[in-house]
Amino acid sequence: QVQLVESGGGLVQAGGSLRLSCAASGRTFSTSAMGWFRRAPGKQREFVARIYWSGGMAGYADPVKGRFTISRDNAKNTVYLQMNSLKPEDTAVYYCAAKLGYPVNYNPENFNNWGQGTQVTVSS
Repeated sequence: QVQLVESGGGLVQAGGSLRLSCAASGRTFSTSAMGWFRRAPGKQREFVARIYWSGGMAGYADPVKGRFTISRDNAKNTVYLQMNSLKPEDTAVYYCAAKLGYPVNYNPENFNNWGQGTQVTVSS
């Protein structure tokens, strides 16, 4: 098991920025990739971004490409999500997730461990 704790959410105006952090502990050596997902009110959980621990290759959902950047600090077992040019439609609870082993895809069901979530609210 990998324990995940997110932080950094909050209220921001449209066009603003936030940086989310996700600290991992436990069996982090088994983790192949980390992902960020979000769930907006009345909608299903959706993929936002993911990054491989080894090599750092990242992937993004189309709505956030060019605005969000996922990164990781292996020494701190922490993953970040830098969110710029935020829009009201980015409002959601953001979740960090860990994938143990391979293969890795964008499906939330593919990820094994989840954080408790952090609220991001973007006002217009």
